[in-house]
Amino acid sequence: MLTEAASFEAFETVLERAVERLDATSPVAALVREHFAFDDPAAKRGKRLRPRILVAVSEAEGAAGSDAFAAAAAVELLHNFSLVHDDIEDRDELRHGRPTMWTRHGIPAAITAGDAMCALSYMTLLDAASLRDPDLAVAMTAALHHAHIELCRGQGADIGFETSPSVSFGEYLAMIEGKTAALFAAACELGALTAGASAERAAAYGRMGRAYGLAFQVRDDVLGTWGTPTETGKPAGADIRRRKWSFPVAWAFAEPPSADRDTVAQAYASIGALTDATAAAVIAALERLGAHAAADNACDAYIAQAAAVAAEHDLDRDGRLAEIFSSTSRRTA
Repeated sequence: MLTEAASFEAFETVLERAVERLDATSPVAALVREHFAFDDPAAKRGKRLRPRILVAVSEAEGAAGSDAFAAAAAVELLHNFSLVHDDIEDRDELRHGRPTMWTRHGIPAAITAGDAMCALSYMTLLDAASLRDPDLAVAMTAALHHAHIELCRGQGADIGFETSPSVSFGEYLAMIEGKTAALFAAACELGALTAGASAERAAAYGRMGRAYGLAFQVRDDVLGTWGTPTETGKPAGADIRRRKWSFPVAWAFAEPPSADRDTVAQAYASIGALTDATAAAVIAALERLGAHAAADNACDAYIAQAAAVAAEHDLDRDGRLAEIFSSTSRRTA
């Protein structure tokens, strides 16, 4: 099981081998290795949550976890490609408590390294699937490409929000369905396909993953508003200072007029980063409005939606996937 230390390290080996496709003499290879902290055992590497989910689905459908490692590596590579580019677009300077790639090596180098991860993702998936069945390779590659397109759609919307004085709650939800939920859906779908599940059953797992992805992003928005640097590896209130349209803000805008809602609206009426004092006032207003509690309730509702899909289609029979979903939907980092 991927949750065990030995299996986790086995997956890391597969991921590192995928990266070793890059010419070792290339500066790009060094950047990608540094990003994944392969040569720094003490560094934080992230939770590898999408690989964990993919493998959990594959095992639930009767496959050996190691059979899903290549697909899991492909998903993790695509995810990290998006992180490198997101950090540039959002001007994030820290990730996992370490300086982001663009701050260390510049934007052109970071873009190139991110593009390399994207290419490695599809090569890793194709090699693994095509050895078994060309039709499976096509289906799995199509699923990952679909998630990639949706991810770009969501990120494009998120960038557009930066210069918008108002974003509806529906527009926010559509954005996170692409930016975050799509790749979780793909992880679940690919896990099922790796185990030989039918397209219909894999699609049901995808719907389960989509619901969880929405819960994950809402929780991420909570951490971006109220999380501490110790918890998140980023400055406290980073999303608010950057004037990001997160769940708490979009939810507040949908609430009836009030003094606290006006505080949020007035701050977000100006394009650009907020001052520390304004951000603190917005966060306090969001708390008084009940945005924190609303986000917690939304997380619970999305997890319940994932459970309903599982029950309807008899998925996740051992409950391992549900355990991952429930434990991480209230994470603190």
